[in-house]
Amino acid sequence: MIRIPENYKPRLSVYETQLAIDAIKRNFQMNLAIELNLRRVSAPLFVREDSGLNDNLNGVERPVGFDIPAVGKNAEVVHSLAKWKRLALKNYDFYVGKGLYTDMNAIRRDEELDNLHSIYVDQWDWEKVIDRSMRNEDYLRATVKKIVAAVVATNNALRYEFPKLECIIHPEVSFVTAQELEDLYPSLTPKEREDAYVREHPTTFLMQIGGKLKSGKPHDGRAPDYDDWTLNGDILIWNDLLGTAFEISSMGIRVDAEALRRQLALAGCEERASLPFHRMLLNDELPLTIGGGIGQSRLCMLIMQTAHIGEVQVSVWDEETLTKAKAAGIKLL
Repeated sequence: MIRIPENYKPRLSVYETQLAIDAIKRNFQMNLAIELNLRRVSAPLFVREDSGLNDNLNGVERPVGFDIPAVGKNAEVVHSLAKWKRLALKNYDFYVGKGLYTDMNAIRRDEELDNLHSIYVDQWDWEKVIDRSMRNEDYLRATVKKIVAAVVATNNALRYEFPKLECIIHPEVSFVTAQELEDLYPSLTPKEREDAYVREHPTTFLMQIGGKLKSGKPHDGRAPDYDDWTLNGDILIWNDLLGTAFEISSMGIRVDAEALRRQLALAGCEERASLPFHRMLLNDELPLTIGGGIGQSRLCMLIMQTAHIGEVQVSVWDEETLTKAKAAGIKLL
């Protein structure tokens, strides 16, 4: 469902929007690569259905699949590259302290469409090799601060190049756990908690997402086989135009063998342990890593202060969205 902010007018023309999108993507991936010591690699659009490499997300989304007669196997369009990246670091001989980033494009056909969500997903997926001494909250926090620094630097560059843009991104990061958020706002829904907290702390890293809270429910769903639920989180930035906590990244230190066993049991899907990727992980044949995804269209929305994700990416929309956008003078690409 589309929501139009009162008196909203796009700050840039459609032509200027294309120039700004290009500038954001060029600036940010350079800044991110420098901050985290990453190198660009090529990535798949789809993987074999039986590989166990596709991201399960919340466990209910249906991947787009198709058969490959020449191979005799079925394939799935990736939901994300969370698992593939870890295997790539091993296959490409990356070492501790070094990582990769890539463009990830996905189709999430079950996504509910609104101002922030599309069935087309575009993000920078990144992953970095660490050692066991880095599997801790201090290292996670330090990495989050570097990503935020890359976002702030990109925003500053865009405001210089396009003076019409006035987005403010605070460089100071507030860290809070999902349980602390529930304790602060026990009567609110998880999304309402995020909005209440991020309104007062405009750059926030919400940690420890996936496991059940004291209420018996998780803050949000997380697949059990990539992030360690005790060492993960979302980067949230207050979006003043939309009046909401705006997620630009989901990330975390990845599961080791112990965390994988624990989380597969908690999620009731121990059968995944027999998949090729999972067997490698349980046999300690994969590097320890930290990684995440950073939304490309989300970042463009934030910096360019657009009301709808369709202003910065091409997708397919329902008739109600198209009609309301047109009536409000919003050009959906």
